[in-house]
Amino acid sequence: MDPAHLADASRLRTRATVLHADADSFFAAVEQRDKPSLHGKPVLVGGTGPRGVVSTASYEARRTGARSAMAMSRARRLSPAAAVLFPRFEAYSAYSRVIMATLGTLSELIEPLSIDEAFVDLEAGPFADDPAGAAADVRARIRELTGLAVSIGIGRTKLVAKLASDAGKPDGLLVVEPADEDDFLLPLPVRAVPGIGPATAAALERLDVRTVADLRRQELDVLTMTVGESSGLNLFRLARGIDPRPVAPSGERKSVGAERTFAEDIFGADRIADAVDRVTDEALRRLTAHGGGARTVVAKVRFADFTTLTRSVTLPQPSAEPAELRAAAHQAARAAGISDSVRLLGVSFHNLSAHAQLTLPWGDEVPVPLVVDEPSDAPAAPRLLSEENSRPGLDIEHATLGRGWVVHVRGHLATVRFESVGTPPARSQVVDLETDPLVLVPPPSIEALMPGA
Repeated sequence: MDPAHLADASRLRTRATVLHADADSFFAAVEQRDKPSLHGKPVLVGGTGPRGVVSTASYEARRTGARSAMAMSRARRLSPAAAVLFPRFEAYSAYSRVIMATLGTLSELIEPLSIDEAFVDLEAGPFADDPAGAAADVRARIRELTGLAVSIGIGRTKLVAKLASDAGKPDGLLVVEPADEDDFLLPLPVRAVPGIGPATAAALERLDVRTVADLRRQELDVLTMTVGESSGLNLFRLARGIDPRPVAPSGERKSVGAERTFAEDIFGADRIADAVDRVTDEALRRLTAHGGGARTVVAKVRFADFTTLTRSVTLPQPSAEPAELRAAAHQAARAAGISDSVRLLGVSFHNLSAHAQLTLPWGDEVPVPLVVDEPSDAPAAPRLLSEENSRPGLDIEHATLGRGWVVHVRGHLATVRFESVGTPPARSQVVDLETDPLVLVPPPSIEALMPGA
């Protein structure tokens, strides 16, 4: 393959019309927005147990050295004044929907990458002639709707747009015109290039490659011998700003699962449990291939007389942990009341979440009881706060004091702050749960803020 041909192959766009948007310190920013007493204060979101890991650190916490993927115990030592909060994915998802819908007003081609970032192809919308103006307007609109800062980068390719939004953080907007690409790219550290992790960086270090300029000076055959043919070719292209990937929206999958019809009906608790395990294994493989995790697990049971029942179990948070999802599958199957021969078993995962894998390393959390979703027209019983189901940061409501959030619970004494979006900051109060119960509630709804709602 001719390197010269590669170097010129993908100059596909002549204008900077690929936009990358990334919400700044997203989880922590949502917590600061929903909890007025935390505005401008250091916040750590992640696992709160002894083996917990930081998912997101606010910029105030980052200034002390705390960062994402760090052990929470170390982050707390670095930032002892930080509020440590358990993730509230329902709240983050709601804010994400508003952000994505607002970005969608720029173009019909939007490619969400995760809960807090997306690419937008401005060539497919009415703003191709004024990308900077469009970006400024959409940043202002997102701030108006959500109170959150979004950094935006614009370039001729996905690579440049992503690197530009990184360079513009926090709360920035950077447009890299095609004529300025080399001035922008070449001084960057090679680790800034997406896909270059510690192992690849170490291999490149042996070639004295520390910047994108160093990388560009390497011959194609040297790179392929060092990091492999596919990776070497990709690095050769990226070092030259060559990135032909289009902005490609993908349909959102609603569920994944598996089911099995048995050649002969099965019966007996042990055989049925083994069958649930085997079907769950296949469903888990498909969930892994899809990526992320799920919050709802559904078991489907068809009996010998062809009667079919489904039962579901809802987890407190989206999960990608096989043991937790397997336990939920068994609980859902038991809820179907299997007492006869079984012809078919199915297990499926619903309420899929791309960010659920973040829950895997947190560890050492107090288990929260699963909720079996029985078919019923009766309203769900209120879920009272207790030491067993408490987490710092969860939303609660009091009969007269209104909404607030959990600071911590010790025995029957709960320390809470009664505040929410739009209220003044509140001081901590201690509530005796035996005489003054608090109800766990969903996060405040911002769905009315959705454009067009």
